[in-house]
Amino acid sequence: MSVREKRLILARAGIPGYDVSMASYLRHGGYKALQKALATPPEAIIAEVRGAGLRGRGGAGFPTGVKWGFLDRKSGRPVYLVVNADESEPGTFKDRELIYKDPHSILEGALITARAIGAARIFIYIRGEFQHGARILESAIAEARAQGFCGMDAACDKGVPVEICVHRGGGCYVCGEETGLLESLEGGRGQPRVKPPWFPATRGLYGCPTIVNNVETMSQVRLIVEMGGAAFAKIGVPGDTGTHIWGVSGLVRRPGLYEIEAGAATFGDLLHDLCGGPLDGRRFKALIPGGSSTKILRFGERFTGKRPDGRPFDWGVEDIPLDAVSLGLCRTGLGTGGVIVMDDSVDMLAALANLSAFYAHESCGQCTPCREGSMLLARLTHRLVEKGGGAGDVALLKSAADQIAGRSVCAHGEAVAWPVQSGVEKFGAEYIAQAAATARRGQP
Repeated sequence: MSVREKRLILARAGIPGYDVSMASYLRHGGYKALQKALATPPEAIIAEVRGAGLRGRGGAGFPTGVKWGFLDRKSGRPVYLVVNADESEPGTFKDRELIYKDPHSILEGALITARAIGAARIFIYIRGEFQHGARILESAIAEARAQGFCGMDAACDKGVPVEICVHRGGGCYVCGEETGLLESLEGGRGQPRVKPPWFPATRGLYGCPTIVNNVETMSQVRLIVEMGGAAFAKIGVPGDTGTHIWGVSGLVRRPGLYEIEAGAATFGDLLHDLCGGPLDGRRFKALIPGGSSTKILRFGERFTGKRPDGRPFDWGVEDIPLDAVSLGLCRTGLGTGGVIVMDDSVDMLAALANLSAFYAHESCGQCTPCREGSMLLARLTHRLVEKGGGAGDVALLKSAADQIAGRSVCAHGEAVAWPVQSGVEKFGAEYIAQAAATARRGQP
C-alpha cells in the first residue's frame, strides 16, 4: 500500500484472508463501535458526528450531523433510515466495493445511525444491477440478526431493535437523488419530489421523517464512533474531514480505488504516484474529478485566488489538493470521488456527445427544462459529431445548457448542463475545429 494512502474505511478489505462473513468481521473488531454507541445517548452520538465535521459521501457533500439535526422528532410519526446504495453516477464504484468486500461495516454504521435518530426501520436501496451485492447484504443482515445485533424480537439482545430490508431498484439514474429514491421505494415512478415541502427530514418515506445517507457515509459514521469525533476531525482539512475513497477510471496505468486523507495529496500524486501516470506515449488532457456530472478540468489551465484562511493559491490541475474545499475553489466539485481520466487520444466532442446522450436517456421527464433540454443537447452534440458545424452551433450548445442549469426540479438539470458548460469553456476551440473539419469532409 502506498504511503500516500490512509486506509481507514478500506482497511479491512485489504487484509489477506478477510472475507464478508460475520466471523471475519468480529475477528477484526467488528460491532465494537455499535456497543459503544448503545452505551451513548442518541443526542451525544449526533453531537459526535456533527463535531467530526463529516460531509456526506453521496455527492452533495452536506454535513451529516447537521442533516440529522433537521429530523422532525416531534411529529409522532415513525422515523426511517434509508441507505443509498444506488451508485448510478458514471465513473463511481466505491460503494459497490464496500458492499462486496465489507458489508458489515455498512450495517454497523447504519445501526449506529438508527440508534442516533431513533429509526423504526432501515432500508438499503441498492442498484438493481448489483444482484450479487444484494445477496451479500441479505446474508450479512441474516448474520447480524442471528447474532442479536438487529431485529424486532427478543433475540436482539446486544444491538438495535430494528429491521433492515434490502430493496433493489430498477437501474434509474435519477433514483440516486434522495427524493426520487423515496418515490421508487414506495413503489412509484422514480421521479424527484419538489422541495419544499418534500424535504426528507420532515416529509420523507411514507410522509414520515426520513434520513437518506450514502453507503460510504455509513462506514464513516462507524469510524467516528469508534475513534471519537474529535480524533476524526483532526484527519483532513477544515471544512472536509476524514478520508475520501477515489475511484479512478480511464486512461491511466493503474485504475482502481485509493483512500486518501482529505487534502493530504494532489491530483498529481494520485495520477502519477498511485495510478502510474499516463499510458505510453500519451499525455493527460482532461479529467472529471467527481463522477461524470462534475465540471471538467483541463490540463494546462491554472486557478488562482485565496483559500478560506486567506492564503493565496496558484494551481495547475495536478496541484489541486484532493479535498472538497479546494475543488470548490477551482469551480468544480468532489462529487462522488469518481475520477475519469482522458488523455490526448480522446475526441473531446465525441466524449461530450456520449455524456449528453446518457443524461438525455436518464431524464425522468418530469420537468420541461430537463426533459426538453437534455434531448436538445443530445441532438446538438450528435449532429456536431456526425455532420459537423461551426462556432454558432457550439454557442447554441452553451446557450441551451445555460437555460437548463438551476431550472429543474432536481439536480439532474445540473448533471445535464455542467458537462456542456464546462466543456465549451475549456474545449470550445477544439469543438469548433472538430465540427468544422467534419463539415468539410461531408461536403461534395
